[in-house]
Amino acid sequence: MTDDKSDDDSYVIEDTGESIEDIEHEMELAAQRAADGTPEPTAEAAGNEMRDRYLRTLADFENYRKRADREKADFFKYALNGLIKDLLPVLDNFDRALEHAEEGDDFHKGVLLIYKQLWDVLQRHGVKPIDQAGVHFDPNIHEAVITEEDPSVPAHTVNAILQKGYFLHDRLLRPALVKVAVGGAE
Repeated sequence: MTDDKSDDDSYVIEDTGESIEDIEHEMELAAQRAADGTPEPTAEAAGNEMRDRYLRTLADFENYRKRADREKADFFKYALNGLIKDLLPVLDNFDRALEHAEEGDDFHKGVLLIYKQLWDVLQRHGVKPIDQAGVHFDPNIHEAVITEEDPSVPAHTVNAILQKGYFLHDRLLRPALVKVAVGGAE
C-alpha cells in the first residue's frame, strides 16, 4: 500500500479561528438572506460591518478596562475595611479611658497621646466619625438604642451619642448608637 497524496484540495477546510457559534450564526444569516431574497452583502457593506464590529469591540474593551480600573481602585480604597472594623473597639476603649482619667494627670496625657496617634493614622486612611448630637435621626447612619421624651427639641432628634459610628471614605463601617428625642414638634 502506497501513500498517495491527492492534489485535490476541494475537501480541505481552512481554520479561520471562528467558533462554531460564529459559523452557525453566519449560516443562519445566509439562510435568512436566501429566504428573504436579500442579495449577498457587497464588499463595501462587508467592510462597513467589519469596521462596525471592530469599533464595538474596541468600545467594549475600553469599557471593560475602565470598569476594571474602577474596581481595582475601590478594592485598594476599602481593603482595610476589616482591619479598621477590628480597631473600632480599641478606639471606644480609649474614649472610655479618657473620660474616666483625671485631666492633667500623666496617665491621661499618655493615653491621649496614643489615642491621637492612632486616630491620625485612621484619618489618613479615610476614617471619619459619626458623633454629632442635635441632628435629625438618620436610620442610615444612626441606630436608636434609647428614646427619651423631650418636648423642648423636635421629634426624631439625636440627643446623645452613646457609641460613635464611623465611615470609611463614603461607606458606613458602623452606625452610631444614639438616644433619640420623641414628643417634640415634628
